Amino acid sequence: MDVAFLLDNYFKGARNVSIDVFDAQSLNAVYRDVIKSMTSHFEIEVSVLQALSYCLYEMMDNVHIHSGKPLGTAMTCYNEKDKTLQLLIADDGMGIRASLAENEKYADISEADALMLCLKDTITDGKGMGFGLYTTSRLVDSIGKEFILHSGSHKLIIKDKQTTIVENGYWQGTLVYMVIGTGEEIDPNQIVDHRADAAEEYNEAFVETGELESLW
Repeated sequence: MDVAFLLDNYFKGARNVSIDVFDAQSLNAVYRDVIKSMTSHFEIEVSVLQALSYCLYEMMDNVHIHSGKPLGTAMTCYNEKDKTLQLLIADDGMGIRASLAENEKYADISEADALMLCLKDTITDGKGMGFGLYTTSRLVDSIGKEFILHSGSHKLIIKDKQTTIVENGYWQGTLVYMVIGTGEEIDPNQIVDHRADAAEEYNEAFVETGELESLW
């Protein structure tokens, strides 16, 4: 994994970028460490953390399930001035088009179409539910400033509520990058389409029992 490339292209000028490499065995520990580091920034709305924690785990788990490679990289950076969070999850596996093509329904899909399709609900290669990138796209729709999905020679970019696909550079595998606003209260269960209790899952995993009352 070319971490220097990722830093230069997605975190240029940023300070205090956290970088974590994970595999199937360390995924849970790294996930918890990333979320716990975010909880130290009291400016981040709890509801944002509740939604983000769900989406982050799904994105990290996608590396394990779909990439065909053992390792993934997670990078985060919180900007106190802008109250935004940068988050990147990347692998150097087979990529989205090749992964989707393992499902015979998408055997002949183009790379560009694969990027558009994978953000929709229940689109999967058959090894998952097709829910992770869908919920992430809903988070971006709600509080996203920028979103990039790069796989192969194509990038899907969402910015200013506009979605474009460009042929630009090459990434072996899948790279998900987003910038989200952290100061706005949201409904985390709406982000996950009310098919999970993201708020309760976060509270149980990351909030001490005695602190729960202070959230409300």
